[in-house]
Parts: sequence; C-alpha cells; structure tokens
Amino acid sequence: MTMTMPVSDLKPEVTAFFDPDTFTITYLVRDPTSNACAIIDPVLDLDYAAGRTATKSADRVIDVVTSAGLTLDWIIETHVHADHLTAAAYLRDRLGGRVGIARQVTVVQTVFGEVFDEGPSFRRDGSQFDHLFDEGETYRIGNMTGVAWHTPGHTPACMTHVIGDAAFVGDTLFMPDMGTARADFPGGDARQLYRSIQRVLALPPETRLFMCHDYAPGGREYRWESTVAAERAANIHVRDGVDEDAFVAMRTARDATLDMPRLILPSLQINMRSGLMPPETPAGRRFLKVPLNHF
Repeated sequence: MTMTMPVSDLKPEVTAFFDPDTFTITYLVRDPTSNACAIIDPVLDLDYAAGRTATKSADRVIDVVTSAGLTLDWIIETHVHADHLTAAAYLRDRLGGRVGIARQVTVVQTVFGEVFDEGPSFRRDGSQFDHLFDEGETYRIGNMTGVAWHTPGHTPACMTHVIGDAAFVGDTLFMPDMGTARADFPGGDARQLYRSIQRVLALPPETRLFMCHDYAPGGREYRWESTVAAERAANIHVRDGVDEDAFVAMRTARDATLDMPRLILPSLQINMRSGLMPPETPAGRRFLKVPLNHF
C-alpha cells in the first residue's frame, strides 16, 4: 500500500509547456509517488482572424500524459484568463479529470455576462465547472495535497495553488524583472493584489513559484520558474521594502498606459464557460461577440 506523504515532504514533478503565441505556460504537475497528475492553465489555440480554433498546444500535453500512463485528477484554472482560450473542456473530454476554478468565478460571470449580453440562458452560478474551490480548501492529486488560496487583485477569481514545495501563482506574480500583473480589469484592485502577493511571499523562501506568463523583457530567454526568496530580493514591483501605498501608486499609473490584451474578447467568452463554445444558432453556427465602445 502506498503511504500518503506529508505536504512538506513532497516535491511535485512539474513539466512546463510554453505557448509562444500567447506567452502562456501550461503546467503538468505529477505526484512523484503515483501516476496521478493535474494540468494547470491549458491553452486552446485560436486563429482570431480566421475564427478557427485548434488543439495543437493541448495535444502536446495529452501526448505526455498518455505516453507516461498518467491519470488526470484535476484541470485547474488559476483564474478566468483574458489573454488565451482555455482547453479545459477539450482535455476533460479526452483524459477525464475535474475542472476546478475559484468560487468567485460567479462574480466574473455576472460582470461579463452583462458585457456580452448573454441573457438568462447563460448560467452565472459556476455550474459550467466541475468544482468551485473555496479559500483554504484542500484537494488530492494522487498522494499529494493541494491547497487553494484565494489571491484576488488581478481579477476577483484569482487563486494560487500550493502543492508541496511549489506554488502556481497564475497572473498574480511574474518573474522578478517583469514584476506583477495589471489590476485594472473589472473587479481588479491594486491594493488587494499587493496583499495577495504578500501572502504568497510569506511562504518559505525556497518555495518554487510557477508563473502563468513570461514576455522575456530585454530579449532574454523565456523563464517561468522563480522562488519566494528571488521575488522578495529582486521583484521590480514588490521586492522587500516596497510598501502598499507605493505599489498601488505604481500599479495604477502603469495600468493606465496598457493596451487591452489582444485576445480578451474571445478569451472571456470561452473561459467563463470552462472552455465550452457559445451555443449554436438555429442555423448551427457559433459566434463570438464584439461589444463596441465598451472597454
């Protein structure tokens, strides 16, 4: 019989898949004591100009899972992404597992259900997902225990998932030379973001931090793994010594200069549905909406 190891003793095996079109990193997280795994923040490819989706990025992950004989326990979304479409529904259909996101996804669904004029047929209760994580909730990946931390600020439904010695921070933090995520989307809040980050940076200094994006500032190589110690020492936005008011002033000023993400409109419509496409029209077609002069 396999014994369950204490969380502090675990070092999950992490494989990263980088999507150069959206600068997104998908993670395959494997229990070192079993064949169980989780997938975090999977990508569905989109040719926006042609209105065509593809599954090349997700199929790369599927190939690794199946060739290694792994069992998928969870497909985890760290938040409702605004920069890429999720492949969660596609992966669940092919590999099984449960799709989980923060319970506060209902806030995002309420806001953007109105933005996209979805009407009453679009459920705003999170029921498109298999599971809604509560703050502090624990869950299992084989013999590993994961813990869901609500870390809002970038969006109301952001979560950091702490699994053994690793934390998957979504868009809450970036590599030290990139800083932090924007906080100007509906429901975002720079002060909340600072407090969420401080919670993450209170983890043990050797904790591995895995980012959802990297944009290779200055032309360096793409990187997505850091540590609490490295972030506290050198993060350009929230290193030790940067107080809350200074961060809020910086973040607010910086956010005012940023353009909207290239794929925000299709991403939100698909991702708030857990990767399901919009319903078909009577003619059997599916459409994404572009709300004019809203953002």
